[in-house]
Amino acid sequence: MQIFLDSTDAELIRHLAATGLVDGVTTNPTLVAKANRSMIDVIVEICEAVGGPVSAEVVAAEADAMIAEGRKLAALASNVVVKLPLTRDGLIACSALAAEGLSTNVTLCFSVGQALLAAKAGATYVSPFIGRLDDYGFDGSSLIGEIRTVYDNYAFETKILAASARSVAHVKAAALAGADCATLPVALFTELFNHPLTASGLKQFMVDWAASGQTI
Repeated sequence: MQIFLDSTDAELIRHLAATGLVDGVTTNPTLVAKANRSMIDVIVEICEAVGGPVSAEVVAAEADAMIAEGRKLAALASNVVVKLPLTRDGLIACSALAAEGLSTNVTLCFSVGQALLAAKAGATYVSPFIGRLDDYGFDGSSLIGEIRTVYDNYAFETKILAASARSVAHVKAAALAGADCATLPVALFTELFNHPLTASGLKQFMVDWAASGQTI
């Protein structure tokens, strides 16, 4: 499963990408607004920091305006993925941009029916929001598995990008359910490295090694 960072902090993205474990980046209007910088500058900087796909989201509500914004965003760098909302207009824009050979990420997916439409529209990625579904009493992780079954049934090439992950358990569930990728907040990505038994085991190894008096 590919791992994307959900962030607009290019310096931090560059630092974490040095691990070789970051496959791409996703952004959204909220994250860009919090950065308090030009969206264009932020996206260009992120695209230079990571070689993989970088999702940049349109903010228009009408299909024609979404298409215009999508073309502008895609022109910023070769690894930009145009992010579109899962609405009627968003899917119309997705079809048009996909026909032009541009990569797209249809976001705010909450049902199998929506995911089916995104795939039929030619989306490169679809982003089911598992954490938000859990917040409302639904099983977000099961949605990933259901979409996986539908996509495999019909050989759709759209990749399932699990979004709104809130915990290590969400990452595990998405991977087990067959998500192609997951986008994670930086704190959650960092948390994946850690386990108390790893820490305690390493500490004991170092104590025993020091007591042996050996060197390498």
